[in-house]
Amino acid sequence: MNRRPVRGFTLIEVMLATMLLGLLLAGTYGAIRTTVKAMQSGESAVDTINRIRVAQEFIRRQISRGMPLGFDRDDSTGVNFVFEGKRDFMRFVAPMPGYLSKGGPYVQTLELANVRGGKELLFTHAMLNGFDLRQLREEDQEPVMLVDRIRGGRFEYRGFTEEGELGDWQDDWEDPSLTPVMVRIRLQLRDDSQVVFPDMEIPLVLDVGSMRRPYTGRDGAQPPPLPGQTGQPGQQSYGVPQKFGQGQVR
Repeated sequence: MNRRPVRGFTLIEVMLATMLLGLLLAGTYGAIRTTVKAMQSGESAVDTINRIRVAQEFIRRQISRGMPLGFDRDDSTGVNFVFEGKRDFMRFVAPMPGYLSKGGPYVQTLELANVRGGKELLFTHAMLNGFDLRQLREEDQEPVMLVDRIRGGRFEYRGFTEEGELGDWQDDWEDPSLTPVMVRIRLQLRDDSQVVFPDMEIPLVLDVGSMRRPYTGRDGAQPPPLPGQTGQPGQQSYGVPQKFGQGQVR
């Protein structure tokens, strides 16, 4: 009985099989790596969105509760500073959340600070009672970073005109003795953040400091001034007690 010789694989067949196996493993590894990268990118985007949402809620709460209380005073003119607004900086007085405060109003700042590779939105706060802007030192206030990876941005403000109409947006609040009616924050994040920062338009709840509008009674007569009221006849402009301008709250 004759047996047929067992025929094995040739070298070419083994090389081809090895090459196909390598291609399959490479494709599988590439797919797994792409999936892991996509998952990490998605998790990073979700984390960034959550941090921005928390920062926006905090900013909206603080600005909307701005109070017309003086944190500084111009001795030459006797004007109390209740709101300072620039393109990249704003300072105002508002209460802090209960879990972050010791009670009473706080002087708060928001600043677009230049850092390596872009900008950061920084927040600082200090109690109004005893606050002295002239003796304020940087080491006394440790800023809190709210938003990072910012490519550019600006703060804008809106108030009433002398005619009592809502004015245009401006990036420089000219009258620090009044609070604006609305504040807008516009930020452009870097491409690597993979998210967009929606524009924030924040109305102030306590905006009596921004009211300066003509008023006449039914018979055309001017009303008598209210306690603490300042300004020209026919204009409502509620002043701030001078004791607040010195940083003393009683």
